[in-house]
Amino acid sequence: MRYHELTEMIEAGEGLKTEFKRRVSSGKKIAKEMIAFANTRGGVIIFGIDDDKSVVGVDSEKAELEDISHAAAHLCDPPIPHRVTIFNMSNRDVICIEIPESDCKPHYLIEENDERTAYVRVGENSVQASREMVRVLRHQYGESEPVRLVFGEAEKRLFAWFEKHDRITVKEYAKLINVSERRASRLLVRLIRAGAVAIHTHEKTDYFTPML
Repeated sequence: MRYHELTEMIEAGEGLKTEFKRRVSSGKKIAKEMIAFANTRGGVIIFGIDDDKSVVGVDSEKAELEDISHAAAHLCDPPIPHRVTIFNMSNRDVICIEIPESDCKPHYLIEENDERTAYVRVGENSVQASREMVRVLRHQYGESEPVRLVFGEAEKRLFAWFEKHDRITVKEYAKLINVSERRASRLLVRLIRAGAVAIHTHEKTDYFTPML
């Protein structure tokens, strides 16, 4: 990254591919942001910038770089490759972490009791990935075989719904075809893999639309 690219990012503000942090806080929070970018379209975390775009700088460059490296290597599964650039702005150090979109999705945050949680980027926020999104990421970037669309009664009801509504949730689809939410989830993921339906991640509940 070059200096003028950094200043342009700061001026544009936070968004899908940009996150500001005053400082490196907990390793878990760092890892969460890195995972969200890697699982989505990649992005940049800029440490030493406040939410109002003011330059506050980082306290200890060496210590904070060690925290970032530890988070990427030991709190992310699989580990996340990244590139570090340090800039001096207004006599303060600013750390930029560039995270490319991963080809090993999904990445998970390693939590207590060895639990795993995936995150994705939604607008300027990093949110927990739904069960459906995790399955989609796993199938898209794993070794799953392509899916052939089978147009049965459940699929017919779904597309009849789309003639009157622009979206549907797992809960609504389960009720529509009178099955469990787990079964409805699997059917929707299959339709996504077949290219018939698109998933949209929302901070509260994912929803699904027909592919255009």
